[in-house]
Amino acid sequence: MRRYNPKEIEPKWQKIWEKSKIYQATEDKSKLKRYVLEYFPYPSGAAMHVGHVRNYTIGDAVARYSRMNGMNVLHPMGWDAFGLPAENYAIKTGISPQQAVTKNVENFKAQLMQMGFSYDWPREINSTDPAYYKWTQWFFLMLFERGLAYQQESLQWWCPFDKTVLANEQVENGRCWRCGNLVEKKALKQWFFKITDYADRLADDLDNVNWSEAIKAMQRNWVGRKEGINVTYKTTNAKTQQEITIFTGRPDTNFGATFVVLAPEHQLVQKVISQEIIPNSGPSHWQAVEQYVQKTLIKSEIERQEEGRLKTGVFTGLYVKNPLNDKDLPVWVSDFVLAGFGTGAVVGVPGHDMRDFEFAKQFDIPIERVVVGPDGDISPITEPEQVQETAGRMINSGPLDGLEITDAIEKMRDLMEKKNMGKRTKSYHLRDWLISRQRYWGAPIPIIHCPKDGAVPVPEDQLPVVLPEVKSYEPSGDGHSPLANVPEFVNVKCPKCGADAQRETDTMDGFACSSWYFLRFADPHNANMPFDKAKVDFWLPVDDYIGGAEHAVMHLLYARFWTKVMFDEKLIDFDEPFITLRNQGMILAPDGKKMSKSWNNTIEPDQLIKQGYGADSIRLMELFIGPWNQAAAWNVEGLGGTFRFLQRVWTIVQEYLDETKDQRSKIKDQGMGHNAELEVQIARTVHKTIKKVSQDLEELSFNTAIAALMECVNELYKIKGKHPSTKLGASNFELAYKTWKTELENLVQLLAPFAPHIAEELWAELGHKASVHISPWPQWDAQLVSEEFITLAVQVNGKVRGEIVVTADISEEEAIETAKNNEKVAKNLAGKKIKKAIYVQGRLVSLVV
Repeated sequence: MRRYNPKEIEPKWQKIWEKSKIYQATEDKSKLKRYVLEYFPYPSGAAMHVGHVRNYTIGDAVARYSRMNGMNVLHPMGWDAFGLPAENYAIKTGISPQQAVTKNVENFKAQLMQMGFSYDWPREINSTDPAYYKWTQWFFLMLFERGLAYQQESLQWWCPFDKTVLANEQVENGRCWRCGNLVEKKALKQWFFKITDYADRLADDLDNVNWSEAIKAMQRNWVGRKEGINVTYKTTNAKTQQEITIFTGRPDTNFGATFVVLAPEHQLVQKVISQEIIPNSGPSHWQAVEQYVQKTLIKSEIERQEEGRLKTGVFTGLYVKNPLNDKDLPVWVSDFVLAGFGTGAVVGVPGHDMRDFEFAKQFDIPIERVVVGPDGDISPITEPEQVQETAGRMINSGPLDGLEITDAIEKMRDLMEKKNMGKRTKSYHLRDWLISRQRYWGAPIPIIHCPKDGAVPVPEDQLPVVLPEVKSYEPSGDGHSPLANVPEFVNVKCPKCGADAQRETDTMDGFACSSWYFLRFADPHNANMPFDKAKVDFWLPVDDYIGGAEHAVMHLLYARFWTKVMFDEKLIDFDEPFITLRNQGMILAPDGKKMSKSWNNTIEPDQLIKQGYGADSIRLMELFIGPWNQAAAWNVEGLGGTFRFLQRVWTIVQEYLDETKDQRSKIKDQGMGHNAELEVQIARTVHKTIKKVSQDLEELSFNTAIAALMECVNELYKIKGKHPSTKLGASNFELAYKTWKTELENLVQLLAPFAPHIAEELWAELGHKASVHISPWPQWDAQLVSEEFITLAVQVNGKVRGEIVVTADISEEEAIETAKNNEKVAKNLAGKKIKKAIYVQGRLVSLVV
């Protein structure tokens, strides 16, 4: 008997699949389409570990199952290869990013192929290919022409060591997350995409997609839409009167306002520091304000917003008038107010906002009560537990007295608008997308700066603006990328007027290239346009988008934004790119930690394959280890278990083939190969599994589907052992050889989405020339899977001669026919004529001969 050897069969079938292009998709309209896509991977220099493999295994199981169910499946793969890792590697080693990425892609692709994933490799794309980023640049120009791409100067986090801008999330305790050095704020001219124009649609349209509520909530919170009113407060003691506009969602508590706080970046604060605004009377606090602002600028926004953090601030010396009650409110500066939220200013109501309460207590600012909570407490507010933020009745609030909070909010908005104190509006947490980077390894921004005409788009027939080879990848440190040091790249003529001009030297954020790649897969080799609309309309939107939750905000939000812009431009007929989003759980190391080279705890599939486990065992383990959307720690013993399971599948098929191979003619000539009771048991076992696995795969319950397969194989071994040779030396396989063959074929088909190599090999050995992966998915027999099975005694002339297992609702005709075909009963009927047949429902079949 042949032994199971993954090292032999897996490379064999991988070569056959590649040569036959079995997974290549076409726009076949006769089939229902299904577009299955895993997140665009970054091909790092580090080897792919089993944590990465889970994502791709889930997508591949879905794709393979869908093909076998007659669907037209698009399952592509490509590379999101721009970014800092390759550039930093180039700085360190002198090896160009182009060379490093080419090598990494080759390695990553080989790893994916050895896992047997069913990708449509002819559609492979790479974001660093000029043929690809030509169209990223084309989309940039489309945004520019629509007024959705613009350049302006703004304060950004700057790492002097890495010499690049950083996102807020990349600053930890005032230091760069990569190198650990202190960072600073730097005024730089940056490019932005105006994603805020789409804020409402980005929030509202989440109702139209099949995503988890957790991910939807993250996106809605990031958009951060709030309805409220902008209230204008005027200074009372500045030499030149100033106005401060403040957004508030709770204008009902304004009678309890006792101070105003500005963000350190607020324009009025800068006027205080420059002494442009000086109080008519009293001391000027500009020096204290300046010192405080300098300290603030080395803190990240995340640090400034931390819960429980001691409140800090400084008084500006200015006062503003509360238009509701004519009280003067002192104006402070504090870092808990962020310039990018609302208007960069808040009105402090310490009696009914915990943050304001903490600030007021810290600086001994009065606290006034304007709400009585459900507890009826009307005493002065001195303790945190007295701060009533969400429910209660208004007091000390003039026309609002006696109203519940919800009613008071609307009445106050009406009152303020009527008296021109404020105007209803919406506020958003979302800010425009900063897309320019002062680094080399990115898609060049297709803009030329002309002294006369300003920012001029590169003509479409001059795209792509190709990233030139450079000698040094080190950023200059002056806010320009290494491209600024390449005169032949920088110095050009203005496309508009022909004068001397300079090319933009910033490159695009890598998220720009990954914001539309899913569209390019529909038409990856089109040199004349980013994609053919008919092909995109055929394949898109993506039906199953699979990846980790870590991209819940940035990538997914940006991709949705670009899709909506394209929809508005009538380039596509849909405005949501991903119908269903599936976020897989993380595979942790055996020690329970995240797999990481720095922890020295990664497990690479390459090594496991070399050890003889094979890709199929790894794939099974990835899916069997637990629910696909929950984290689980890798278990080496579990991998041994999945390997042994595949050995058992292999063995039972090989035993069947060996025992029936040389005896087919004997089986036929001597009337063997038909034992009705045995056949029912075999078929019932497998058909129950067909139903279970099919239903589980519809719900992506891979672990329970594989458990059902294991249980099925165990039961088949038991059935095989229960029926020893009984006739003319016939084996169990010979007694029901046709049923065994059919049901072993069904078993192999059920295994195919999870373990494609062994399934393909066994399918071929069972006599099939075409691939198992394009065979029709098995269907279960409703009678066989019925839980209501009964055992009927079979009598011949009053004596019990056998038993049959049948469904409880079997008809009289079927029961009698099944009884006659029972092997033991048939012996007693040989040469005799049946005079009478009686079926006693649920009990027995009686034959009189």
